Amino acid sequence: MRQQHREQNSPADGIIEGRNAVIEALRAGTAVDKVYIAKGETDATLGHIASTARGKGIVVVEADRRKLDAMSVTHSHQGVIAVAAVREYASVSDILQSARDKGEAPLVVVCDELSDPHNLGAVIRTAEAAGAHGVIIPKRRSAGLTAIVAKTSAGAVSYLPVARVANLTALLRELKEEGLWVFGTAADGATSLYQADLKGPAAIVIGSEGNGMSRLVREQCDFLVSIPMRGQVNSLNASAAAAVVLYEAVRQRS
Repeated sequence: MRQQHREQNSPADGIIEGRNAVIEALRAGTAVDKVYIAKGETDATLGHIASTARGKGIVVVEADRRKLDAMSVTHSHQGVIAVAAVREYASVSDILQSARDKGEAPLVVVCDELSDPHNLGAVIRTAEAAGAHGVIIPKRRSAGLTAIVAKTSAGAVSYLPVARVANLTALLRELKEEGLWVFGTAADGATSLYQADLKGPAAIVIGSEGNGMSRLVREQCDFLVSIPMRGQVNSLNASAAAAVVLYEAVRQRS
């Protein structure tokens, strides 16, 4: 019985499954990224789990049972699976304060709905290596700080603050009020990367893998920056684009 409890609460991939295990994790204050509840369930216990999670600011997703079955490690999820975060999320103010403490112009990466955890992990790894002060992601339609992200980041999640916000457009307005210029990456951007001034306070927005930046996020950008492409392929992977732009910022700030 003790072995089963251990397997439910601390698997390597951060999956917590089963009603009691999830309730215990929420009660203990475990950093939880998302809670998946079986779609259409009216069970009172599952309803209690969902309301408790939402009360703690955790995203609750209704999922088809086939999705839960595919996620399950124990094959006994009882209609609920939580995905643990590998660390607590920071606040946006924490990230900006980090820049102030170092006496540096803020350099922040904003990820607009990167759903692939490998891409998000790679962005976090590059951002930390480039000396960025933090990464900001949306609460919904985005990968979170899961074990896969941590592994792909090669440990960078332990050093670089990552904040999660409910609304990216509101966030970008907030960053602009704090004096940051917002640079969105776009293939049709009017400003070439090497013409962009990244020496000052900057937020670099990286769009999603399939659709790029959303319209509302795009409208909040001060500059739309394009990466020069010389070959037949007309775009880069999101994490590769982030690396190119971040290291141009490093070059300019050196």
